[in-house]
Amino acid sequence: MSSVLSQLQPAPKDQVLLFQPFLPAGNKRETLPFALSLYRIGNLEGERYVDGGEGIPFVATWNVSNLPADLSRCQMQFEGNPDLTYDMVLVNFEFVGFLVDLLIHYKKSQKVDFPQDFYRRLLNIADDKDKKPTAAPA
Repeated sequence: MSSVLSQLQPAPKDQVLLFQPFLPAGNKRETLPFALSLYRIGNLEGERYVDGGEGIPFVATWNVSNLPADLSRCQMQFEGNPDLTYDMVLVNFEFVGFLVDLLIHYKKSQKVDFPQDFYRRLLNIADDKDKKPTAAPA
């Protein structure tokens, strides 16, 4: 799959302009045209690296839609095992943002892997900042 990533062509400018307001200026916006091209493919194979261990192979698939505010359903299966299949629904601009981060990471490491925040969402793991404060015991 890394050969697919290295051969991505930028998406048409009209598509890029739709998603651009949802990303900060700089490196992420420069990568956006390529992330949109990857998004249009609708699937990706890679490996999840945890704590410096060996990569765990995955296949990610998602539905493709044209508008940033549309919802995408993403499904991820690890090691070809149906019992290790996870789903999530998120707005397109968020998912494309994760693809931008994936491509930036790929350029640095040559590893096809989603960012940590993607896995937190996928596995429904809340950060401390996302947790609601609890009342102190009386």
